[in-house]
Amino acid sequence: MFEKFSRQARVAVVSAQDDAKDLGAKQIGPEHVLLGVITHAEPGLRAVLDARGITADGVRTALAARTSAPPLGADDAEALRSIGIDLDAVRASVTENFGPEAWDRAEPEVRRGVFGRLLGAGHIPFAGPAKKSLELALREAIHRREREISTAYLLLGILRGADPATTDLLGGRDGAADLRADVYGMLDRAA
Repeated sequence: MFEKFSRQARVAVVSAQDDAKDLGAKQIGPEHVLLGVITHAEPGLRAVLDARGITADGVRTALAARTSAPPLGADDAEALRSIGIDLDAVRASVTENFGPEAWDRAEPEVRRGVFGRLLGAGHIPFAGPAKKSLELALREAIHRREREISTAYLLLGILRGADPATTDLLGGRDGAADLRADVYGMLDRAA
């Protein structure tokens, strides 16, 4: 399928992996593909994104803030408290028994053997929703009888996938719907 991608679309997908790694993600999500698309958008799509004020720096900052947020927040603590679990006491116990860095190393590193570490070093997989967005990009291009999947089609695939993480980054449902209309308009003008 990647042979049908434009050069910029390929660069955007590779960039998504780098961005996911930089943000500490275990998988490449549609939000990382979105960041790659925004960073490497072709000129027509760049104009649409600029007109909407959608920037790579803005998306990267929002993703970094999500990553740095504690995995269990106040709402989670309240829900646990309602069933008799004191989250602060659990955190204190873990810190006391396993050390202050225990929460940072809570997820074990995946080990793949000698060759896996050498050959696949740094590779992280695509999450299901990211794969789906790539498939939907292909469908969008086929529907419009395009031979090549550009960054505009990658964005349309992401929008069609309607992943909540990416929808929020684009201004919610209304913002995503308006952006979709703008991208279709740009493609219609170019045809």
